[in-house]
Amino acid sequence: MKYITAIIQPHRLDKVREALGAIGVHGMTASDVYGYGRQKGHTEVYRGAEYEINYVPKIKIEIAVGDDQAEAVVEAVTEAARSGKIGDGKIFVFDLGEARRIRTGEAGNDAL
Repeated sequence: MKYITAIIQPHRLDKVREALGAIGVHGMTASDVYGYGRQKGHTEVYRGAEYEINYVPKIKIEIAVGDDQAEAVVEAVTEAARSGKIGDGKIFVFDLGEARRIRTGEAGNDAL
């Protein structure tokens, strides 16, 4: 099993969700997060004063899938979240040791 975490631009969330649904992924967790990478924040003007915004708002999505679906998920997220500009985000793939559904006690791929 794989645990995939992606940091994407907030306005791309719906496209990513649709892309994942199209390949049969029926669950994910999305959180509002703030951070920076090469983008290093940006400058905004508010009421004539210039402010430096060090942390950029992003969406973090987390998806647990079987090994056989991992590459398709990475491709779907990449295509749906890509704008071609700096700040598109990152995808991280981790090995997932165990998953258990609390309600039924199912484990492994059955719990996903």
